[in-house]
Amino acid sequence: MIDFLSTIGRRVLGLFAIAGRLALFVARALSHCFRPPFYFRNIVQQFWTIGYNSLPVVGLTAVFTGAVLALQASVGFSKLTAPSAIPMLVVVSVTRELGPVLASLMVAGRVGAAIAAELGTMRVTEQIDALETLATNPMKYLVVPRVLAGLLMMPLLVLIADVIGVMGGFVVSSFILNLNESAYLINTINYLHTRDVVSGLVKAAVFGLIITLLGCFNGYNSRGGAQGVGAATTNAVVYASVLILFFDYFLTELFLTQ
Repeated sequence: MIDFLSTIGRRVLGLFAIAGRLALFVARALSHCFRPPFYFRNIVQQFWTIGYNSLPVVGLTAVFTGAVLALQASVGFSKLTAPSAIPMLVVVSVTRELGPVLASLMVAGRVGAAIAAELGTMRVTEQIDALETLATNPMKYLVVPRVLAGLLMMPLLVLIADVIGVMGGFVVSSFILNLNESAYLINTINYLHTRDVVSGLVKAAVFGLIITLLGCFNGYNSRGGAQGVGAATTNAVVYASVLILFFDYFLTELFLTQ
């Protein structure tokens, strides 16, 4: 019994230790975002890597999400003889919830893993230590560009995903469900509110921070050669995905109560 309790205690203490190191890492990273020098070339490169290169996977996810949502909505609303409600369900669900969450989960799998693997490899091959010997702050050179790119590019990706997702629902509703195209677009515009889009973009910015910060944290602190890099990559994706869903609930509750 004592061994069992001691095992649980070690696990809990280890969890708190990781949380503390993560909090300190996040504080350092965010503080460096507002202090020079700024490596603009690295920032632009990360904008391209995190933003532009993620467009294909985000676009495919969004178009099929909107299409499937329209199909599923038609099944329920056909029983209620209310097919005109399909555009409302598609546009509200995509902009408020499915767009930011699914796009962020896909980016977490792609970008979060890449960041953790890249920084983890640099750590175990002592490239980060070499930067310090050259009087270059690794936090500013490696972490800040990725964090800024995640913060700024994720809302843009989600905005594009919203448009593609709504168009996916429009295509399915018009060509498969035989709904009137003009009526669908008019209902979409009528049901679309600025609050819905803004809430989704705020979520996207928070999720972008989560993805990049956890990817950088796990990669920056990886140890143990190739096995450590693999563990860092796995942890970055898993922790980011869980925290995205965790913060999504509280952000949704926050916007609904206002």
